[in-house]
Amino acid sequence: MSEGAVMEKTDHVQVSGEQVEGGEKILTAEALAFVAELQRRFGGRRDELLAARRKRRDEVSRTGRLDFLPETAEVRAGDWKVAPAPADLIDRRVEITGPTDRKMTINALNSGARVWLADMEDASTPHWGNVVGGQVSLYDAIRRQISFTSPQGKTYELRDDQPLATIVVRPRGWHFDDRHLLVGGVPVVGALVDFGLYFFHNAAELLARGSGPYFYLPKTESHLEARLWNDVFTFAEESLEIPYGTVRATVLIETIPAAFEMDEILYELRDHASGLNAGRWDYLFSIIKYFRDSGDEFVLPDRAAVTMAAPFMRAYAQLLVKTCHRRGAFAIGGMAAFIPSRKDEQVNARAFDKVREDKEREAGDGFDGSWVAHPDLVPVCREIFDRVLGDRPNQLDRLRDDVDVTAADLLDLTSTPGSVTREGLHGNVEVALLYLEAWLRGLGAVGIHNLMEDAATAEISRSQIWQWVHNESRLEDGTVITASLVREVLDEEQAAILADAPEGNRFAEARAIFEEVALADDFVDFLTLPAYDAVVSTAGSHARRPDPGVSA
Repeated sequence: MSEGAVMEKTDHVQVSGEQVEGGEKILTAEALAFVAELQRRFGGRRDELLAARRKRRDEVSRTGRLDFLPETAEVRAGDWKVAPAPADLIDRRVEITGPTDRKMTINALNSGARVWLADMEDASTPHWGNVVGGQVSLYDAIRRQISFTSPQGKTYELRDDQPLATIVVRPRGWHFDDRHLLVGGVPVVGALVDFGLYFFHNAAELLARGSGPYFYLPKTESHLEARLWNDVFTFAEESLEIPYGTVRATVLIETIPAAFEMDEILYELRDHASGLNAGRWDYLFSIIKYFRDSGDEFVLPDRAAVTMAAPFMRAYAQLLVKTCHRRGAFAIGGMAAFIPSRKDEQVNARAFDKVREDKEREAGDGFDGSWVAHPDLVPVCREIFDRVLGDRPNQLDRLRDDVDVTAADLLDLTSTPGSVTREGLHGNVEVALLYLEAWLRGLGAVGIHNLMEDAATAEISRSQIWQWVHNESRLEDGTVITASLVREVLDEEQAAILADAPEGNRFAEARAIFEEVALADDFVDFLTLPAYDAVVSTAGSHARRPDPGVSA
C-alpha cells in the first residue's frame, strides 16, 4: 500500500486508499455494510456471467456469426411494455455527459440539458479520489450544497433561475473490480461499489425531492446480465424500504451481442426500465473486439470514416428505436464528441455543422433525445429536437413498423465506405497514447483536436491497430501494417508529444500499456485493466496536472 494511503476494516470490509475530502460521509459503516451485502449476494453471479461472455466470444471466433436467440423468440414476439416513466424522465430531448468532479457536476446541472449522465465509467477513472470524490459531488449536489472555486478564483454554484438537469448515474461495467474495497479479501465489483454507495445515500433523498435513483447501465452483453441488475435493484429497494420499481435504468446498447438482445434486455428490466441508448463508440469497439480474428470482412476503415451513416450503424440505430417504442421505452441517441472552440470560429462552425447533421438524423429516425459532451452544444441539440417534437415530450408514438433489420444487416461491415490510411494509423496511435497518459493521471475525458475522447474512443483506436496488424491489413499505398510499422509510428508520435510535455509526465508508462493492448499476441479485453494495474501499483505518487499536448 502506498505512502499516504489508509486501511480500515469495517465489519469485514477492508477499505484502502488516500483520504478524500468529504469521504467520511460516504464511507460510513452502514453504507459499506450495504455494499458488502451486494457483493456477497451478487458477486458470484457476476463471475459466472463474465465466464459466459468468454464462452460466447469463443464461439463467435470459431463461426464468425451472431444471431438473435431462438430460446427467447417468445419474448421478442410478446405484447408487453416497460413501466411508465416518472415525471422527470418523460422529456429527455437533450442529455449532457461528463465525469462527476465538482466543476463538471455544477456545469452539467446548470447546462439547460434535461438529463445529466453523471459518469463514473468511461469519462472518469477508477482512481480512489475519483470514485469517492464523485460520490461526494453527487451527495452534495442532490442536497443543493455544492460549490466549487477554481485555482483562478472563479466560483461555480447551482443556478436557481432554471430547472436543473435530472441526474442519471452511470456506474462502472460488470467487468471491473475495485481493489480499494475488499470483502472477505476479494475486490468488490466496481459496479456494485458505484451503485451501492449512490443508492444507499441518495435514493430516499431523491424521492423526497420529487426525483429518483436513475441509472445508465454500461457494457451489458446479454439479457442475463440485465437480469442480474434487476435483481440488484429489487434487493436494494427492499433492503432500504424504497418502493419497488423506483429505480429506473437506461441500458447502453454498446456491445454487438446486446444489439441482438434489445427486447430481452428491456423485458428483464421491465419494471425498472427507462430506455436504451445507442452507445456508438463502445459499439464500434465491441464489433472490432468480437470479430477481431474473423477475417477481412470484419476489418473497418479509419475510425473517422465510420459514421452513423454506415449501413450497419443505420441498422443498429433504427432497430433500437423500433424496439424501444414498441415497448414504451425511450430511445436515446449517441454522443456528439465535437468540442466547440471559443477561440477558433472556423472550428466552431465545423463542430456545430457536424452536430446538427448528427442530431437531425437521430431526431428524424425517431429518437427521443440525444447526448452532447459540452454545454455549448445543448442549445444546438435542443433546437433540433424542439423542431421535431413540437409540443410532445418524446416520440414514443413513432413505432417504426417500416423498419426490418436482420442479423446480416447488423453485421454488414463490408458496405462501410472508406479505407485504412497512414493518417488514420497515426491518429489512432496519437489518441491512444495521449488518452492513456491522461488516464494514468486520473482524467477520463480528454479533449484532443476538438474531440472529446474517453475510454471508448481510445478502445477503438487501439483495437483497430490490433486488428489491422493481425489481419495484415494494408494502407492505401499498399504498405502492410505490421507491429514494426506501428512502433515506428509510435516513436514519431511520442517524440512529437514529448517535445512539449511537462516534466514528470507518464508517457513511458502509457507507451508500455499501449504496446500491451495494441500489439500483444493475446487481445486484452479492456485497456483500462492494465492501466488500473499501473494506477494501483503507483497510487499516491503522481499528482494531477493539466493535459499536455491537447486542445479543447
